[in-house]
Amino acid sequence: MHSRSATSPELDDALDAKPEEPTAEAEGRVQGSFRPPDLDTMPVPGITRRRVAFAMAAIVSAWIIIVFARQVGEGAAATGRAEAAAIENAALTADVAGLQRELDQVRQQAYIEQQARGHRLGDPGEIPFAVAADAPALPADAPGSATQALGASQERGSPLDSWLRLLFGPGADG
Repeated sequence: MHSRSATSPELDDALDAKPEEPTAEAEGRVQGSFRPPDLDTMPVPGITRRRVAFAMAAIVSAWIIIVFARQVGEGAAATGRAEAAAIENAALTADVAGLQRELDQVRQQAYIEQQARGHRLGDPGEIPFAVAADAPALPADAPGSATQALGASQERGSPLDSWLRLLFGPGADG
């Protein structure tokens, strides 16, 4: 038998007792229609480490995609701004070239004298005149007309056009 130590009598009785064998009624419940669930084989509802890892991976992936898409969008916008600036620079270069040509023309002595005559500041012997826009055309045999003497074809135009051609040359009447 067992050597007994100084323990309580209830504990000694529990150690000496044999386990009870299940009765037929208890066995029927276990083997029959009702079986208690095996908790080791059941999935654990709720948040597991694997689900947390998948959720974190999905969040990080979405964040990387959003950041990348934003960078691509900003790059495309910067490219558009650069192209617009290049077009604007080309237009400004053309404007500067046109203004430079105009400045070169304005600096010529002939242009300065012509503008001075328009303000009645010509030479002392000059007689100022003005041609009205609605003045009648000169007749073909007008005094000083070289067209008949040279045999050139006659062009009919307004007197203003004739004076503009005389003052600025043949390309001035546009």
